Amino acid sequence: MLSLKGSPKVATLPDGRTYRPSIEGEPPRSYRPTQTARVIAIAVAFLAVFYFLFPIYWLIIASTKNNSDLIGSFSLWFADFNLGSNWGSLMSWTKDMFPRWVINSLLYSTVAGAFGTLVSVMAGYALAKFEFPGKNVAMVVIMAGLLLPVALLTIPLYLVFHGIGLTNTMWAIIIPSCVSPFGVFLGRVYAQSSVPSDLLEAARIDGASEIRIFFTIVLRLLAPAMVTIFLFIFVATWNNFLLPLMMVSSPEIKPVTLGLYGMMSYFAPDKGAVMLGALLGVIPLIILFLGLQRFWRAGLAAGAVKG
Repeated sequence: MLSLKGSPKVATLPDGRTYRPSIEGEPPRSYRPTQTARVIAIAVAFLAVFYFLFPIYWLIIASTKNNSDLIGSFSLWFADFNLGSNWGSLMSWTKDMFPRWVINSLLYSTVAGAFGTLVSVMAGYALAKFEFPGKNVAMVVIMAGLLLPVALLTIPLYLVFHGIGLTNTMWAIIIPSCVSPFGVFLGRVYAQSSVPSDLLEAARIDGASEIRIFFTIVLRLLAPAMVTIFLFIFVATWNNFLLPLMMVSSPEIKPVTLGLYGMMSYFAPDKGAVMLGALLGVIPLIILFLGLQRFWRAGLAAGAVKG
């Protein structure tokens, strides 16, 4: 029998040796981190939080300042400067086009995200569940696309779209943004592990067509992966700068990134107004991530561990 000796956290074996038994509801002692490891983990976590949140904090502070406050002071607190003045300056510099640029970015990102997600999961599902000539070659090409920087493809894309007369149109931004090698890769990995082949065979035996199987069965199973792919395409399209710079020249169809760059290209731009525009430009992304975070985290986790 075991007997307690001194502190209730210490137990004695029949041969006289003592040990600290596991506490109910807590992991075994061998699995618990040491005090030093806990301190280091907490310190690293705080550094990571500071690293990611400080730019947002600084952007909020800078959006209340004018040029003299931004250049002549390193204060990390709000300036005695009316936020409405920066808004007025922003609208004046952009000739009241800033709200339209934000709407354009929302349009580009949403449309590209929706179509790009559908194309990605369709391609990923086909690569995962069908056998056809050239399948391995197609997968190698897609994987190679993950290694190529987007900037490397911008000029060839411009030449292609200029040749077919689509430059300076919304399609010149939407169509290239719908292509996502990472989305196809994630869709293939998730379809391989989450779509049972037996279920597909049962649906075929019941007489369902491949299109009906995909849209009524497969899409529901791939929903977590679709949210993740949509977010990646949405953010990539929203933050894209070089592609709109090459493709678009009309102010009416510029995205917000290109519009703010145009403000900074002036000789003496109002930096406080630019900071306010940048802050307003990231708010939709923050709202989207906060609203869909549980879905895209589930999609990444499930696609990584299912087998």
